[in-house]
Amino acid sequence: MIDPDTYQDIRNRILFILFAVAIFRLGAHIPVPGIDYVKLSEYFSKYQGGIVGLFNMFSGGAFARLTIFALGVMPYISASIIMQLLSTSMPNLMQLKKEGDSGRRKISQYTRYLAVVISCLQGSATTTWLMSQDLVVDPSVLFFVTSVATLVTGTMFLIWLGEQMTEKGIGNGISLLIVLGIVSRLPQSTGQLLTQVRQGQMASMTLIALSLFVVALIMFVVFMERAQRKITINYPKRQMGNKMYGGQTSSLPLKINIAGVIPPIFASMIIMFPGTLLNWFGGHSKAGILGELLYSISPGQPLYLFLFSLAIIYFCFFYTSIMFDTKDVADNLKRNGALIPGVRPGNNTAKYINNVVTRLTLIGSIYLVFVSLVPQFLITAWKVPFYFGGTSLLIIVVVLMDFVGQLQTHMLPMKYREMSGVKQTGKSKKAKLELLR
Repeated sequence: MIDPDTYQDIRNRILFILFAVAIFRLGAHIPVPGIDYVKLSEYFSKYQGGIVGLFNMFSGGAFARLTIFALGVMPYISASIIMQLLSTSMPNLMQLKKEGDSGRRKISQYTRYLAVVISCLQGSATTTWLMSQDLVVDPSVLFFVTSVATLVTGTMFLIWLGEQMTEKGIGNGISLLIVLGIVSRLPQSTGQLLTQVRQGQMASMTLIALSLFVVALIMFVVFMERAQRKITINYPKRQMGNKMYGGQTSSLPLKINIAGVIPPIFASMIIMFPGTLLNWFGGHSKAGILGELLYSISPGQPLYLFLFSLAIIYFCFFYTSIMFDTKDVADNLKRNGALIPGVRPGNNTAKYINNVVTRLTLIGSIYLVFVSLVPQFLITAWKVPFYFGGTSLLIIVVVLMDFVGQLQTHMLPMKYREMSGVKQTGKSKKAKLELLR
């Protein structure tokens, strides 16, 4: 029997997410006042690649239209990453992390403040860039103040909306907003593919092969994101009074991809930034040898692919070393009396875990490089507008996996109720049989 209270709660959470999605998509089409949108559309049709295209992807096309949600939630994501890095080096933040929920709430508050600062900087830079490219109707001080205030307010509203989705919906609201921004462009990309097939620019078998390859790639990403390396941990028996405690065997699960989707995002931004500056300031013809070098690291070029791969591998090891402290894990195991079979506690345990994490990070970095570069090869080989880039594909799969996991968590009371109902029904049947006898 389905628990009506649990069913009602899940339904309300899903309805709230749909309501938030409608607000997000509505705001993505409300323009910032004072911009010449004819010139803006012409500009973005010419320079749609580079870091501008990356920002436009995360904002669901709002950046190309310069709407109130043009900055998206990227300032908050940047602030969160900065706070994570600072919390591993600053003693005050390290102490806050150890204080539990109160410390996390304080760090979240600092993250919001930092997001306001970053959004102000990005809003000012975007407005200055619009004025320098003659994309503004009246480039005055009033427009500058109005534009920056609108962009910052839109970003802070999205952050608030994402937090409400986390609290009243299912899953992480900020991550869901990013996924919604990426998926919102899927119908347009699918239409372009079908148009190419209809016009004879692409064979039908090529489209079928492409679809099968995307499905296989998604399955591979799911497999790798769920893959774990479990380290066996033994808890020795301890006598306290007249009772014996411990003597259990557990495991320490370690993901293959500990760094998540952060390395491809960082690598994309760093590698694309010089090429974007080159496009903004006149192209490689005016920059000589430096311009040719910057052009060679534009998306799709061999040097770009090589540097992009190295950057992903570097950020995988860097971010994993920042976020996963093997010495702290070894100290916690020693404090709780846990032992890894065949490894002495303390420094030897830390070295053992560090060796395992290093091998896992190497495998994870190769996996991220493969998933990130496959779309580039497809674009070059089949000349198709491949929508799901490696970074966006990783984000979508990881966030949806988390969403499904959170949904299953909310459904646990319903499952427990059903199981208890089955047991009670079985007991009642046995009781009736005994009475009949």
